[in-house]
Amino acid sequence: MTLSFKTSSSSSPRLTPKSIAGAGDDASQFFHHKTSYRAHTTTLFFILVSLSLFGFFSLYCSPNTIYRAAFFATTRPSKSRIVSYVINTQDSSHHQLSNGSRRIRAEAVLWPGWDILVIVSPEEKVMPPQLPGENYTCFYPNGEKSIARFAAILPFSNRTSFRCSLPGIYRHHHPIPTPILASSKTFQLSPETRWPDLPLWNFVVFEAISTENDVVLFVKGPNRGLGSNKPPESFRCVFGEESDTAIRTAVTSSVQEVFRCSLPDITIDTPIKIYLEAVATDKEETKTIPSVAYYTPKHTLAEPREKVLLCATTMVYNVAKYLREWVMYHAAIGIQRFIIYDNGSDDELNDVVEVLNSEKYDVIKVLWIWPKTQEAGFSHAAVYGNDTCTWMMYLDVDEFLFSPAWDKQSQPSDRMIRSLLPSNHSMIGQVSFKSHEFGPSNQTKHPREGVTQGYTCRREEDQRHKSIVRLSVVEHSLYTAIHHFGLKGEYEWRVADTEEGVVNHYKYQAWREFKAKFKRRVSAYVVDWTRVSNPKSRDRTPGLGFKPVEPDGWAYKFCEVMDLRLKRLTKKWFGYPVKNGYRMAWQR
Repeated sequence: MTLSFKTSSSSSPRLTPKSIAGAGDDASQFFHHKTSYRAHTTTLFFILVSLSLFGFFSLYCSPNTIYRAAFFATTRPSKSRIVSYVINTQDSSHHQLSNGSRRIRAEAVLWPGWDILVIVSPEEKVMPPQLPGENYTCFYPNGEKSIARFAAILPFSNRTSFRCSLPGIYRHHHPIPTPILASSKTFQLSPETRWPDLPLWNFVVFEAISTENDVVLFVKGPNRGLGSNKPPESFRCVFGEESDTAIRTAVTSSVQEVFRCSLPDITIDTPIKIYLEAVATDKEETKTIPSVAYYTPKHTLAEPREKVLLCATTMVYNVAKYLREWVMYHAAIGIQRFIIYDNGSDDELNDVVEVLNSEKYDVIKVLWIWPKTQEAGFSHAAVYGNDTCTWMMYLDVDEFLFSPAWDKQSQPSDRMIRSLLPSNHSMIGQVSFKSHEFGPSNQTKHPREGVTQGYTCRREEDQRHKSIVRLSVVEHSLYTAIHHFGLKGEYEWRVADTEEGVVNHYKYQAWREFKAKFKRRVSAYVVDWTRVSNPKSRDRTPGLGFKPVEPDGWAYKFCEVMDLRLKRLTKKWFGYPVKNGYRMAWQR
């Protein structure tokens, strides 16, 4: 490679001994050597080129030491804004290349697993990519980029979202730059482009829901860990992005990941950004928690529906094969509406829900893509369902409520669950039922007749409970232990005897099913069962350890009591004879 340069030009003055003499004695002595001036100039040039190349190589290979100090020092959000997590739209947000590529205003949050959820701003109109030519892309500094894969339309704000993989070069940065979303694989970045810090999933406002009286925020971070709920007066809700025009309201409750705040005195026609602000103390300054949530009026929450007595809700991930049995059974004994929180399933869940609704079952699917937020999702369901449900049953799709007293009934009745609940005038606001945990029962794959037919052997000891709660008496904080809610002071909580009612929990299934379920759970307490974290949680499986390897004798584990009661009952109610056996009503 040949390098060439000029030693003088109109824009770059010639270096001379006189011009450098003021730099110090070393510089003056340099020009007193007996070598030629041009040779030393050439030497100086190659020194400068070498230093530049070394700096560039260091910038690329050692981002933690150079990139973080030199680059991010100039890209911090402006102090005039509460938080500048939305990409600056003034430098190139409306720039469009000749190939049709345009920059899309968006914000983002880093999810577990180095995925970035990019959410398009409400003012942008972006349809999900469906055509081969629609190549949405995330762009980062230094020319890095990744494909933006369509994720979902968020249900309560109607915003399009994408998922981008974070390039490896940024995975050890702190902070990480928020990517730019563009509508094609190529995009011309402006030299003045700003790169705000990317919010992390463990510290962000991720959802908001409004009621007639207040706004409920769902926030990761501030109340981290058991027993760490900070007092409500430690926070304020902030509506709007500009510090001088934003409206702040009082926080009335701060429990777990749920914060409730007073309604702002504003009338809006479009969604407005909402933040949670930690109030300054003697030790800390005011801190605004990053947000991807917007405040919208209550009428956008859900379509009006007739209020019913009994609903059931659950949070699911890839459970389409189980859902028909769960819905059909519980509908037959009294559940009138099902609210399914979908935690990002990629199986046939939508198809199953559609078929169930065509068969006149009332099933509502709520997209809830936020990972490991089961507690927050259940609190959300208590608000979401309050207008259309009197009682809400919180049960997983592998759990079936039944009473041994129903054994003599030839047909199910929609009054069966009602018989387990108190009267309308009772001060009992919640009824809980202990559970029996069933083992693999010598099954090696999912039983084609369903879990109630295939799993018949269980542990002897009663396990933790699941509940049906009267939504109007759930305490203001929406506190939940997943298995039960806190109630308003005057209301009581009753735990039923197992002979009155019990939950069959088909928890430890055939290894293939169990492994798929526990590798990616919606549970809030165990992030990943293959990781050594929270080892004493009751969500962990006794004797399993942390590796996805089938334990010896798995098919016969947790088998202490043969329990055929629900198998016989469901076969009587839902089975019909076919050649070489019988078929259950939910089989397709």
